[in-house]
Amino acid sequence: MADAVRLPDPAVEARLARLDEVLAGLESAPGPALEAVRLLTEVYGEALARVLDHAAQPLLQQLAEDELLGHLLVLHGIHPEPPERRAARAVERMRPAVRERGGDLDWAGVEGRVARVRLRTGGGCGSGCGGGSADVLEAVRAAVLAVAPELESVEPVAAERAAAPAFVPLSTLRRRATQEAR
Repeated sequence: MADAVRLPDPAVEARLARLDEVLAGLESAPGPALEAVRLLTEVYGEALARVLDHAAQPLLQQLAEDELLGHLLVLHGIHPEPPERRAARAVERMRPAVRERGGDLDWAGVEGRVARVRLRTGGGCGSGCGGGSADVLEAVRAAVLAVAPELESVEPVAAERAAAPAFVPLSTLRRRATQEAR
């Protein structure tokens, strides 16, 4: 395989987009072609599962962390990591983009089949950035559910607010001290 031609990621993404279009067309006209796709997918899924059965842990982790292979493992229901871990990793990958917009994003765990995230949006980029908190949450939701479709939804949780330090003016303290001394 030393001379095998590899596709760059943009070419893979273009082919996946076209595949989605073709499959959507097949779904509207079921027949032998759709059955052939389904059978081929099942056989390839079984072949991939057998590869995983022979993979040592370091290789298994590398395969699971590769974006394209990870999606393939999810598609076939054989991803070695639990959905919670995959979702948490997706949130961490989104975090720099949210921070660039003046906000922050944290993984808050899973309750039932609902992923929870802490999302704080900020005004760090002025009015020209676009994309409010609803847009950011939708992007996070799409990223999480793409890698963990076993989850039903992604919901924000309220960020814990630390109590603001009480500010007592020095003049008030001096007044109290003076009154107590009398």
